[in-house]
Amino acid sequence: MKTKSINLALQGGGSHGAYTWGVLDRLLEDERLTIEGVSGTSAGAMNAAVMVNGFARGGRDGARDALAGFWRAISEVGIFSPFYKSPVERMLTGWNLDSSPAYHYFDVLSRMLSPYDLNPLNLNPLRYVLDEFLDLNTLQACSMIKIFITATHVASGQARVFKCHEITTEVLLASACIPFLFQAVEVDGEYYWDGGYMGNPALWPLIYNCRSEDIALVQVNPIYRAQLPKTATEIINRLNEITFNSSLIAEMRAIDFVKRLIDEGRLDRERYKDIRMHLLYSPDELKDLNASSKMNAGWDFFQHLFQLGRAMADTWLAAHFDDIGVRTTVDIRKNFLTGPGKMPAFSELGREKAKRKQADQRNQHATPDQ
Repeated sequence: MKTKSINLALQGGGSHGAYTWGVLDRLLEDERLTIEGVSGTSAGAMNAAVMVNGFARGGRDGARDALAGFWRAISEVGIFSPFYKSPVERMLTGWNLDSSPAYHYFDVLSRMLSPYDLNPLNLNPLRYVLDEFLDLNTLQACSMIKIFITATHVASGQARVFKCHEITTEVLLASACIPFLFQAVEVDGEYYWDGGYMGNPALWPLIYNCRSEDIALVQVNPIYRAQLPKTATEIINRLNEITFNSSLIAEMRAIDFVKRLIDEGRLDRERYKDIRMHLLYSPDELKDLNASSKMNAGWDFFQHLFQLGRAMADTWLAAHFDDIGVRTTVDIRKNFLTGPGKMPAFSELGREKAKRKQADQRNQHATPDQ
């Protein structure tokens, strides 16, 4: 069986990381695909670390089981959250937390008081989940999949990328440290905030440190929003989306520029990597989820996102597996670099191609009676 190598870039986005879990579950299931490296930020960093740790201990199935257990544990911790929604509330108000008085109260409070005031003991339930699911010795020694975790250095405002042997619970918490919610995380005497400010996720570690020239970006933060934000909450949320996507857009612009120079023969293909970008994103299904839903830790919500992610990965594999190692499958300019206008993440041509391949596969496995 012919296998193809690919790198993964995993965005952060709180609970929306369960969508990435679904994508990873489907990609790990496909034995034709080899993951060389993975770069992650915030929730993407958690997914990356848990996946690599599970893979080191039990291969593909070990990675899938580890991810499932991790997200289940997060949902169990979330039951004690003041934002927890009962099944009845979820049916009436959807996945977002806009209708939660506790969410709005905490949102206002966090803009008046810092986490040093609100949480002086610096308690973070995520620490206990990570300690339970990660074997740091195994993770740091793993050489099967390269891993890169991004955090933002508070003093310099620069990104720091931690490699496999440097990853600890503190590093992962630093990568997910929203400064309005958590105290800055100390690593080696320096303080860090969420990596999304400077790399969500960082693509350059994959370009410089991996042989594969294919990068699959798992996106959970929208680049484009059609509706004009008018309320204070909507404006803040949109500003956060723009901020957390800015570094990614800059890297995509650089990749597109180098690719055009290579195609025009102005750069030597032997000296410069011709990066092939791929995108796994479900804009139509995720567009109604706002920033508040990133704090929804309900298991039913995680399962919903998981299924969306698996379906997206399945569609992408059917449409574009043959393109891995051959060509880019996302229009970088349309999806990341253009201004006004809707930005499709998965072309209609790609969807139709995927449907045809999936139909052919079903026909091949059908019995005469079917």
